[in-house]
Amino acid sequence: MLKLPSRLISSIPYFVTRKIIAGSNFQPTLRNMSSKALADVPKVDIDPTGVFKYILINVYDKEKNGQEPTITIVRGYQRCNYHSDIFDEVQAKLDPLDCECLGGGRMSHDPENKKLHIYGYSQGYGKADHEITAKIVKDAFPAYTITISDEGY
Repeated sequence: MLKLPSRLISSIPYFVTRKIIAGSNFQPTLRNMSSKALADVPKVDIDPTGVFKYILINVYDKEKNGQEPTITIVRGYQRCNYHSDIFDEVQAKLDPLDCECLGGGRMSHDPENKKLHIYGYSQGYGKADHEITAKIVKDAFPAYTITISDEGY
């Protein structure tokens, strides 16, 4: 059986590690492709109903150097008057993870009819990629009809 030092294994991306030790009983972890801290972050946290502002955020396990694990999340709350209020709240909650706002917009959430409409933009952060937002939200609400529009504020 092939034995590699754990320090060496942790510095090799998962897909490479898997090829190196094919046929052995070694069970590589997804340490370089993911992290426990990121795995615990819900991808979507939005208000259960109503019209509200939302932001699209990249969350990094450590520093954003292109090498560290990252996830993209969606957050939207009626209680926040500005997109920056949402960002401040999320950043404080996810500390010590690093957050980067990719843009914002608005959502109209109608749980009774299982519809969610994504539209508009953030004056402070610019327009989020509504296509990416829709994909993330659809994974969290598979029974919903998700629509997007560049119209409106």
